Amino acid sequence: MAETSTAAIENAAERQFGPEFDDIHILSNAQVAVILQVSARSAVNRDEELNEVYRKTQKYVERFNTMTNPEKDNQELVEELDNLQDALASFRKETDDGVEHELHSFEVSALMNLVITDTSVEEAIALIPSLSRLPEAAIDEILDLIKSTMIRIVS
Repeated sequence: MAETSTAAIENAAERQFGPEFDDIHILSNAQVAVILQVSARSAVNRDEELNEVYRKTQKYVERFNTMTNPEKDNQELVEELDNLQDALASFRKETDDGVEHELHSFEVSALMNLVITDTSVEEAIALIPSLSRLPEAAIDEILDLIKSTMIRIVS
């Protein structure tokens, strides 16, 4: 006889996550890259060697980090990224039928990781299917917010 599970099925496209994801703060690749850069500098100053997992993680996030500018100091980048994350986390949009939608923290970090300056609404929905519940105008507004932040970071 097969065992039945009472655990909820996790599905990112439907914003269904296990209870371990209820009260967490998800970071974007750009945020992790800044944290790892600061930590690596600190380790070098203490004559500590970075382990292989650390170096591979750093290489990965730097490879996929689209929000970077070597001319800006880490504090500026952290502030821009935190402001963007806060703006996305507090984003609310009411649909014509009166339902208010907000972004899940997974969607916030996924948007920060996936969006580049020419991402279309259709691409964003293809990459993050749970966004399809939002009106296209709301997604476009979100993309514009991210684009303007990226422009400030890279310029």
